[in-house]
Amino acid sequence: MASTSCSKLLDEEPRSIYEPGFFSTERGVNGGLTSMYAHLRYIYGNAYYYNATLTGTDEATWGRDADENFLAMDLSGRAALNANNSRADVLWVNAFPNINTASGIIKNATAVGISPALVAEARFFRAFDYFMLVQTFGGVPLDLGAGDLQFNTNPIRTSTRNTVPEVYTKGVFPDLLQAVNDLPATPRVIGGATKTAARLYLAKAYLTYAWWLENPNNIPTYPAAPRTDPAGKTAQYYYQQAYDVATAAINDPGPFRLQPTYYDVNVATNDRNTEMLLFADHTESSELYNGGSLTFGSGGSPDNFAGWMMTWNYTNLRSAANPDGTGPVSSVQREAAQALGRPWNRMAPTIDVLENTFADKTNDSRYDGTFTTTYRGNWPKAGVANATLYNANNQAVTPGSAILTFLDSEPATPITYPSGTGANNVGAGVLPGRPDYVISPRGISRIVYPGLWKLGPYRTDNGTGLGQPNAGSTRPFNIAKFSELYFVAAEAAVKGATTRPNQSARELINVIRARAGKWRFDNNGNVAKVQDNSAAMMAATPATITVNYILAERSREYYAEGYRWFDLVRTQKWNELASTYRIAGTAYGDHTPATVTRTIQPFHYLRPIPQVQLDRMDVSPDVKATYQNPSYN
Repeated sequence: MASTSCSKLLDEEPRSIYEPGFFSTERGVNGGLTSMYAHLRYIYGNAYYYNATLTGTDEATWGRDADENFLAMDLSGRAALNANNSRADVLWVNAFPNINTASGIIKNATAVGISPALVAEARFFRAFDYFMLVQTFGGVPLDLGAGDLQFNTNPIRTSTRNTVPEVYTKGVFPDLLQAVNDLPATPRVIGGATKTAARLYLAKAYLTYAWWLENPNNIPTYPAAPRTDPAGKTAQYYYQQAYDVATAAINDPGPFRLQPTYYDVNVATNDRNTEMLLFADHTESSELYNGGSLTFGSGGSPDNFAGWMMTWNYTNLRSAANPDGTGPVSSVQREAAQALGRPWNRMAPTIDVLENTFADKTNDSRYDGTFTTTYRGNWPKAGVANATLYNANNQAVTPGSAILTFLDSEPATPITYPSGTGANNVGAGVLPGRPDYVISPRGISRIVYPGLWKLGPYRTDNGTGLGQPNAGSTRPFNIAKFSELYFVAAEAAVKGATTRPNQSARELINVIRARAGKWRFDNNGNVAKVQDNSAAMMAATPATITVNYILAERSREYYAEGYRWFDLVRTQKWNELASTYRIAGTAYGDHTPATVTRTIQPFHYLRPIPQVQLDRMDVSPDVKATYQNPSYN
């Protein structure tokens, strides 16, 4: 159960059943509040839901070992997206039970003497879930069996979907407005809901609803409804509300603030920092509180295993044990370290990400703070006794040396790639004089590519060994950041909101870009780097900020964190920005880029209602057919 004392961490007592009467007790309400936070683990960190937010966007495509769930999401012809393989079902099946729990807390809290601040946590999470659902599926049911937004205590096998305006104006906005009013500035527990978090989601909801009302590319909605607000408010009104709420949070942040460098945002030793407004938490100190094994990850919730998906099998790298090239050794072993972790190879970045999204790798620290591009030898941690191995150009390397480097750009001297796997066993090439094998940005493929450093694992119990690299990550999965307030306000300003002094779209974006130019550590160089390129970063910002520029900046800031599909759907830019991409194939040694075309149709802007929901409904086939989003039947 949750403790409502001054405890700084959530205390949990596992229960197998919550029956309706339990919520009529103070202990039951507190237990329900704890479950609000626990339900985040079943969504965020789940790799299949993670896939649904990224694969098929301009940030990611399927990797060599992808199954149908990843292939279907890519919309590139390998599998058709349908109600069975769309892993947005992870959101649906976890959000609605939590919504009902929140309604139970709200209904019973006053009777059992729970404070408005605690009730506001339930309101925040009910709005949070509905906001995620309405963005993903369109209109969804507000009535779970007992009336709109009422606590349902009996099984029901019918359902009626509300319209998008109803979900926003009856559900999302009222709950978030009340949460902003009643939540504290400082979280009750570490990672707890706050006024600032509620303001972020209210601003995001206003912004998203404004785009929905405007509908610039005539994307269909479902259930069919006029693109009008029930209160007669215009899209411009909601853009202004988004700007006002976001800037109010920036100007009155409570204990939250931007970290001094981008590296500080994502380095595991600084987890749960003051930029994090909401996260799905984990711990290495207890399997009970972690929600999963500390030694082996099952690949299922509530483990945090999203970071495995864009990790290629670097353990196939080989260096020679002897100067004559004999005795190959696995020189980069699987390790529970942020730069490495457990390989699954289900997703891959594209060439366009490396060359275009992260074009500036000199001034901007975000490429270095996002990817693992240098794979360093760690063989002694696996008990391999060799003090020296022999790598590219038959040159000696020692533990900690670079074994394989993904170059920042195409080199002036062409790389000599092997045909097939080559001596390094992964098809990497050589450049004259370098002891490390190399691959250029245009040489990445669906099987070999830079890893995702920012989501890599971190343990303090590795000792001198490799630790537990097969376990789910015990790091928190970050869901919401203080930095996004700047992007929301800037986007609203671009869409016509009247701005405050010194908070124009360009000035807001430049706060983020200035921070991106500040370095304190060269992650892939593994060396301290105190450098301030903020002036150059701000000078390079266009005088006129566009939606596309904001989207590019959002991708640099939040690459592969689960934002992208929502960003492209909100702005209706998905087809424009993600309809083609470049990457090489699935074989080691393939470094020939291919251009792939996606077929992104207007109906894809909504995910299919999951088959599990349709199967649970005891209604006629024609009612089921109309419940499903169009073109997914």
